[in-house]
Amino acid sequence: MKKFLKPLLLGFLAVICAGVAFAQDAATPAAPLTVEQRLAELETKVNATGIDKGDNAWMLTSSALVLFMSLPGLALFYGGIVRKKNVLSVFAQIFATAGIAAIAWWAIGFSLAFAPDGNAIFGGTGWAFFKGVGGDPGTLATVSQNIFAIFQLTFAIITPALIVGAIAERMKFSAVLLFITIWLFLVYFPFAHMVWGGGYLATTIKAIDFAGGTVVHMTSGYSALVLAILLGKRIGYGKEPLPPHSVVLTATGTGILWVGWYGFNAGSAGAADGIAGNAFATTTFAAAIAGLTWGFAEWIFKGKPSVLGFSSGVIAGLVAITPAAGFVSVGSSIIFGVLGGLIPFFAVAYLKNWLGYDDALDTFGVHGVGGTLGAILTGVFADPKINSLVPESGLLVEQIKAVVVTAIWSVVATAVIAFIVKLVVGLRPTEEVEREGLDLAEHGEEGYHS
Repeated sequence: MKKFLKPLLLGFLAVICAGVAFAQDAATPAAPLTVEQRLAELETKVNATGIDKGDNAWMLTSSALVLFMSLPGLALFYGGIVRKKNVLSVFAQIFATAGIAAIAWWAIGFSLAFAPDGNAIFGGTGWAFFKGVGGDPGTLATVSQNIFAIFQLTFAIITPALIVGAIAERMKFSAVLLFITIWLFLVYFPFAHMVWGGGYLATTIKAIDFAGGTVVHMTSGYSALVLAILLGKRIGYGKEPLPPHSVVLTATGTGILWVGWYGFNAGSAGAADGIAGNAFATTTFAAAIAGLTWGFAEWIFKGKPSVLGFSSGVIAGLVAITPAAGFVSVGSSIIFGVLGGLIPFFAVAYLKNWLGYDDALDTFGVHGVGGTLGAILTGVFADPKINSLVPESGLLVEQIKAVVVTAIWSVVATAVIAFIVKLVVGLRPTEEVEREGLDLAEHGEEGYHS
């Protein structure tokens, strides 16, 4: 049976490539709107109706969907992969991250990310404590500013929560809380501003990122890699089996993340319009194809396609398409799906063992590598006929510059933060606590009672 798998995969890829080529040649999209024309349309819409109820409703829905990704989606996805003695620690870390991010976002984070009168790295302070953030239009012309602020808060919650996957089962709860707090200020808030708030990566480098390839996945992925290396390996890693305690939970979390991702990507259009529809479609195809591709790759190289592999592939495809969802065609999203399934698969299956780091739940392999891949592919496939915000030329170079800046910043900042946290509260629990499990030792609870 195995000898037929490689020809099957090659045939699968050939059909996809032929279909993409046909779709690209056959498509006859309408002439693209210039930025000025799009802004004029929005201005006309606002002058005629003020707040658009449909846009507001979609952004409210999208906000709920993105929060659904974190709680319970990410918590279930990660919680199923760890051992049962640590499942509640994952939930505790993600719930606590949500609380920390919410407080910081209300106090100053939203302002530092999006308020005007700032600089290339941070926004101003005029919106601190949500001053002036009410029901009138603001950053988005047809959406009330309070809804936009909450939509962006959900991104500020899930981004640091992704890092939990790399340090699962071996970082003190107090250390996680302190690390996340500082990380938001030194990494997330500045990148949200630099990319989406009119800062350095958007205006000086002129890169584009539709829904968070650099802001969310690269920052968390590269930070996760550094933190995992600095923490060291879990006790028993490489010497004894450390299998997932419930792939069922992980698969359930995958389904929730996929559904929630529509708020993440299609919601990033900022309106219930054709760009949102395009993002919805490209997200669907990239996720589906990546899950299948990872499964096929696992079948060929490891002998069996696992449910954990299908789940990881779906997430990798979603990560890869995130920076491009509203900028590329459906045909191009198929390529994102194939490469998003293959390249993170090799990073998880081989790169981690080759370099010898213990990224417990493969945050770097999926989010760091997948986010980097997606950001670069955006420079190749983004099409001004799909979205008028795409420049006509030179984008690939700008995307590569943004990737380099994001990786270096995230690595250096994480090393500095980890050093501070180690001095203040320490990073790892005692060996006794780690062997007992973080659930009982740090939270006084057990996920299961036999």
